Amino acid sequence: MSLACDLAGRHILLTGAARGLGAVIARHLAEAGAQLTLADILEDEGRAVAGELDADFHRVDLRDPASIEALGAKLEGPLHGLFNNGAIATGIGGIGFEEVDIDTWDRVMEVNVRGTWLMTKAATPALRAAGTGRIVNVASDTALWGAPNLMSYVASKGAVMSMTRSLARELGPDGIGVTAIAPGILTTESTDYVPQARHDQYGTGRAVPGPQPPEDVAGTVAFLLSEAALTLTGQVLPVNRGFVFT
Repeated sequence: MSLACDLAGRHILLTGAARGLGAVIARHLAEAGAQLTLADILEDEGRAVAGELDADFHRVDLRDPASIEALGAKLEGPLHGLFNNGAIATGIGGIGFEEVDIDTWDRVMEVNVRGTWLMTKAATPALRAAGTGRIVNVASDTALWGAPNLMSYVASKGAVMSMTRSLARELGPDGIGVTAIAPGILTTESTDYVPQARHDQYGTGRAVPGPQPPEDVAGTVAFLLSEAALTLTGQVLPVNRGFVFT
């Protein structure tokens, strides 16, 4: 699929790039001409995607501040974009909020919230150096409509939305734009555990009915990482084919 957005000459870092949405976005950004640095805790899968795209790969553990700091120190040259996609999304739902254990809650918050903050912090010097830095955070529309039985994840993605707005104001004077996408259920392996009833709810509830493949949001992400997207800074875009309107 050809992308209208031209990212030639733009260096972009993607976390959670080894599979699912991250790998799909990486392939589309490469097609749009971007120079990529990929990062993930899954080293073998990540290196395979990087090899396919002639990209650099670094292992990163978003629960480990030292690992994130080390990745930031390895970034070479100016960085034009950061796609904060790494997150815990599987094996943490399907139970009521009273049944969520504290260890699970802390693990989700450490990766999805603290990891996003620290990764942004580590990449900011290189983004400032580029002069046209863009950050795209991956939130979720579950935090917009209040999905039940998914409390730790929903809370973490709500925090990502709030951080996006605050970071937009803090980084705006540096010419850095910060946005978030809020997809619904995408057809990736990370949603295989989701009950069929929830898939059906999305499929019939979207303004454009049916399933939503991860490729569907690639063009939006590519634009948000481009120089032209600065006017959208601070916005959370529900890229869910009309399941939630804002």
